[in-house]
Amino acid sequence: MPEPALEERVARLEGRVQDFGDRFESLERRLDGFERRVDARFAAVDARFASVEERLGGLDGRLAALDDKVSRQFRWLAGGQVTVLVSVIGTLIAALFLR
Repeated sequence: MPEPALEERVARLEGRVQDFGDRFESLERRLDGFERRVDARFAAVDARFASVEERLGGLDGRLAALDDKVSRQFRWLAGGQVTVLVSVIGTLIAALFLR
């Protein structure tokens, strides 16, 4: 079987190279589409994080008010316990010396 002429071989190679070029272009288009979808998804995630940050920012004032309230109640509780302790110690000392 005679070997194909150089021109035929070059033409066949050019055809294959063109096929590869078409495939690369197709792949590039698909990757561009994928990149756009990923960018859109990240934009949606960023927007969601921004809304969560906004909602959490509103909680700061409420948490500070709750902290103040708990601190006041703790002071009252600790003051009451100290008062009871002093009363018990005073009663024990009085009972000890008044026997």
